[in-house]
Amino acid sequence: MAEQLTALSIMQNAPVIPVIVLHYVEHSVLMANALVGGGIRVLEVTLRTPQGLPSIEAIAKAVPEAIVGAGTVRSSADAKAAAAAGARFAVSPGYTHAVGQACRDLQLPLLPGVATSSEIMLAQEAGFNELKFFP
Repeated sequence: MAEQLTALSIMQNAPVIPVIVLHYVEHSVLMANALVGGGIRVLEVTLRTPQGLPSIEAIAKAVPEAIVGAGTVRSSADAKAAAAAGARFAVSPGYTHAVGQACRDLQLPLLPGVATSSEIMLAQEAGFNELKFFP
């Protein structure tokens, strides 16, 4: 069984989290194996392309040493689809209550993206203290 993760444990175990945009699902497992082999276990695969979810699923099944997450999670539907594909965490480009609540309901650790002090305050008010800052 996979270890239970939190946003903080993901960040503590990953000095670098690559943001991966995949255009070919068949490249996903090779890339994940190369990164894990090089010591990078935490992988953020974005949902910016139609291949994002199938790539997350392929990595989750074929590379159990990887901690694969979904990036560019913009809605509760994205969070649900990411969790169903095997994502173990989510990263959003901003914070909304709907995304935060969906991730809580799914027990999917969330690193909400923030760019302003108001976004930081809103995310922290909702209990999210580990944030991805976009300057």
